[in-house]
Amino acid sequence: MASYIERRKFLATLGGAAATWPLAARAQQGQRMRRIGVLMNGAATETIPQSYVAAFVQELRQLGWTEGRNLHIDIRWSAGDAVLARTYAAQLIGLTPDVILASSTTNLTVIQQATNTVPVVFIQVSDPVEQGFVTNVTRPGGNLTGFSMFEFSVGGKWLDLLQEIAPGLTRVGVMFNPDTSPQSKFFMRSIEAAAPSHGVQAVVVPVRTTADIEPAFERFALAPNGGLILTSDTFTGLRSKLIADLAVQYRLPAIAAYDRFPKDGGLMYYGANVNLPDQFRQAATYVDRILKGANAGDLPSSGRTSTRSSSISKPQRRSGSPSRYR
Repeated sequence: MASYIERRKFLATLGGAAATWPLAARAQQGQRMRRIGVLMNGAATETIPQSYVAAFVQELRQLGWTEGRNLHIDIRWSAGDAVLARTYAAQLIGLTPDVILASSTTNLTVIQQATNTVPVVFIQVSDPVEQGFVTNVTRPGGNLTGFSMFEFSVGGKWLDLLQEIAPGLTRVGVMFNPDTSPQSKFFMRSIEAAAPSHGVQAVVVPVRTTADIEPAFERFALAPNGGLILTSDTFTGLRSKLIADLAVQYRLPAIAAYDRFPKDGGLMYYGANVNLPDQFRQAATYVDRILKGANAGDLPSSGRTSTRSSSISKPQRRSGSPSRYR
């Protein structure tokens, strides 16, 4: 009799445990570790890009994703180096992430070349439709979506402002690294379209290494009445101080797409007025939706943040600077 009762207790316990196993399994599956790859365009030593990543990670936490509990984040920094970008893109894809965050046109390009299946959220990419990354902003299609930075028409505005500072301008050099700034050819088209009405000749001034920069200045400055435009290129942005100093040395008025240029002694900048930490937080909401089952191609691509549009900011000029370039 005792053995019969014990057997019934055992079977009841076994049945109860069996009933709870599916629930436990589902809970464990809901908390399974997900993986995000992040390919940033700056350098890991820079505090400002690090703050963007921090905003991204903080927003993910707010949405219920915590590193070490249900999320693993792999971060790589290409630092304006096309070779590193390709290497790190391959590494990240090899880690089989659930979704990738790609910052900059260069990084998005190499990620796109490496995969057409892993969902990708991009950021700091100029006009993704014109560059061919997405079919339209409402329904991007494919595995890409994200947030844009510049419209390429800003190239004509850079030329306007540069000639306002230097009315005698007859030549403008557009300096960028072709390997790390594929979007610059689109800016160049805008500048070339505006140049005839300004009586200005626009020429590309390519630089691929730091050692190329001063010789490029020296060659371009041989003829008078020149000016310089710096597009949205991470390579030149990381060498902003060197370029600003050389612009003064060679008496070339210069305008940049990034706000660090006047801080480094450059003449002025005219750039997109985008709250980048906020945009990285919005990117985190897209990553969250993808991890929960949304298709990247169904999420609208946007150039706007919740607080500001990607409008153009006022030019920042260093007091007394124009006289240095005459």
